[in-house]
Amino acid sequence: MSKPGSAQHPVERGTVRSGSFELHYSIEGSGRPAIVIGSAVYYPRTFSDELRRSLRLVCVDHRGFAHSSQEAPASEYTLDILLADIERVREHLGLEDIIIIGHSAHGYLALEYAKKYPRHVSHVVMIGTGPSHSAAHTELNEQYWREAVCPERKAKQERDLELLPGEVAAAPEKRFITYCLRMGARSWYDPEFDATELWKGVHVNMTMFDYVYGEVFRDLDITKGLDALDIPVFLAMGRFDYLVAPYSAWQPYRAHFRDLTVRVFDRSGHTPQLEESRLFDAELLHWLGSRQRAS
Repeated sequence: MSKPGSAQHPVERGTVRSGSFELHYSIEGSGRPAIVIGSAVYYPRTFSDELRRSLRLVCVDHRGFAHSSQEAPASEYTLDILLADIERVREHLGLEDIIIIGHSAHGYLALEYAKKYPRHVSHVVMIGTGPSHSAAHTELNEQYWREAVCPERKAKQERDLELLPGEVAAAPEKRFITYCLRMGARSWYDPEFDATELWKGVHVNMTMFDYVYGEVFRDLDITKGLDALDIPVFLAMGRFDYLVAPYSAWQPYRAHFRDLTVRVFDRSGHTPQLEESRLFDAELLHWLGSRQRAS
């Protein structure tokens, strides 16, 4: 795995307030602006220094990773609100013609943002995103795990899961991060990879993750509105990603896209931009150069 860094690029940091939430952002690199949805702490650690030579990476908190002045109910985490927050940050920074990037379930936010605000988006990039969080795709993922995974990887996952209940009970406010760490054998090409440093200093709002991941993303039908989306989409998947449904699950959805490019990375799990950064960068930049937004 290549280890990314950002020492060669100065970092601009700031905050945009939305209601009771402070949405932090970090900006690094030069070139075309690319908004990365999720955590302004976690995601800069997953993209390479080389990519920052070609793209101006704007990593932005959504409300699940943002600090809030008060405890917020589930009604503060609707899809429309989360999308409006991204637009608020874009307007604050004065960005136009952006690339919108979402990793894992944040790929849904990237796609839905492009549907709602297409005038400002030139390209959509989804990384490690399954077609849905539905029960059917969850079962497909479990079937893939049962049938395609070696005993050693399964044994590593079983050992880690034995630790999960005690760790969650000790720090329930961090259960999302704890879960992600203990699902390492499902997440990484190298099942022994320790992602602790990636999550260091990351704040989470569990109400958001429980509601959005448990209900909003579960019920989301990404095919709605795709017939009107005239923006190219790049979908990057890892062959060893056992957190979401396998890339083959996207087959029935392909015809709904006007311009979809799928790239499967052979030595990656859930995070190919980190696990195969050199190849990921090359594929992404080549695709960006080959796809011009339709007028």
